[in-house]
Amino acid sequence: MITKNSKRYTNCAAMLATCSLVIGCVVTKAPESRLNDVSGMTDGNGRWTATKEGRSGVDRDWVKRFSDAKLSRLVNEAVTSNPDMRVAAERVKQAQQTAYIAGASGRLKSSVGLDGNRRKNVFVGFPFGGSQTSNTYGLDLMVSWEPDIWGRVSAGVSAAVADAQAVELERRAAESSLAARVCKAWFALCEAHEQNNLASQAHELRKKTLEAVRERFESALTEEGGAASQLRLAETNLATSLANKAKTGGDVEAAQRQLELLVGRYPSASLKGSVKLPRVPAKPPSGLPSELLMRRPDILAAERRYAATGKSIREARLAVFPQIKLTGNGGSNTDSLSKILSSQFGVWSIGANISQNILTGGQVKGELSIRTSRERQALAELQSTVLKAFGEVESALAADRWLAKRITELEKANKLASEAASSSEEDFVTGNVDLLTVLTAQNNKIDIASSLVLLRRVQLDNRVNLHLALGGEFRTVGRK
Repeated sequence: MITKNSKRYTNCAAMLATCSLVIGCVVTKAPESRLNDVSGMTDGNGRWTATKEGRSGVDRDWVKRFSDAKLSRLVNEAVTSNPDMRVAAERVKQAQQTAYIAGASGRLKSSVGLDGNRRKNVFVGFPFGGSQTSNTYGLDLMVSWEPDIWGRVSAGVSAAVADAQAVELERRAAESSLAARVCKAWFALCEAHEQNNLASQAHELRKKTLEAVRERFESALTEEGGAASQLRLAETNLATSLANKAKTGGDVEAAQRQLELLVGRYPSASLKGSVKLPRVPAKPPSGLPSELLMRRPDILAAERRYAATGKSIREARLAVFPQIKLTGNGGSNTDSLSKILSSQFGVWSIGANISQNILTGGQVKGELSIRTSRERQALAELQSTVLKAFGEVESALAADRWLAKRITELEKANKLASEAASSSEEDFVTGNVDLLTVLTAQNNKIDIASSLVLLRRVQLDNRVNLHLALGGEFRTVGRK
């Protein structure tokens, strides 16, 4: 049964809860950006030295630039299913809760207590023999609050918020890194398929050559390339081609398992990849070095760590100011449980206390010194991250230019080697060249074709590195 007095206590509790939200909340915000402290680290001319281009903007769909729908789906699957990404997501949640807990000391705290006691006293001897039984019941509503007068609690919460932002940015960096690793694993699988196809073609070529030499050997045409030594040489090349074919087949399975692990699947080597490498897309906009500071999640995460240390120092400095705590207590004390909500038996108290540290044995000064050292460390780590980012962009831009030149020249060499191999085979049939010339031409053709496939994969990997170095984001399938 709800009485009028019980409603009074309910309303009181509701009012105190409201105060806890309105008065007790620590109003704070994330620290201001401190990127200006590293803005002078860019090159003096304000542009990348490895390229003359300075187009602005961020490539937000770089995975799709490779025009491979299956690759985009695999990246999406990896971001969703890879256990490392779930770990990163949980770390973000933990950091957010840590930031919330950091402000607990500045919030209004309240608790309700209910107690009951039954006591019996026994009296011995005349005329006081006998016993007496008594009951005592109490209801207490306790409230305490430490107002953040100097801003010490707010500074601590602000530092925790910056740390939480850093964890979220690190998650974003891990997500982009995972996307890059999936792309590279996919390219490795495509290259393995192409190398396996080339190994099969080389094997067929060696078989035809061996058949031609064997026919001449069986016909005793020694002078026309049918000697026993030449037969053994052709057989050796055929056996070598079979060994190489087995190697490339193993490379395909290894690449399949690596890719399956990245996307969160069991490594069964059942994932089918493309048999050809995709075309290299157009170069992404490189922008300016100063713009990179606002794009790279690892730089922004390091900046947030640096900003958090600044607020942490402020918190340590404010710890020397007095701490004030307000407390209140209200309730009832009666010998009847039915009267516990009656205001006639109400008791209350209210108080305040103030404490000021005088001698702390060097604890406050030592803590301030530690936090100041951590700020210098965070700044050095931010500077290191920025330099590393600049180096990655410059290296990727330079490599992109030189790889393009190497591929152009290797494509010419590949065409010439193919023509040379065909010509030597024709000349061998007519008896104009020996077997060694044919095998040398064929080896050149096979090696250059294999090197070209490898170089194209390296070029694709470097393009991924460039997207990642420039802070390019991506939208996975189904994401807006």
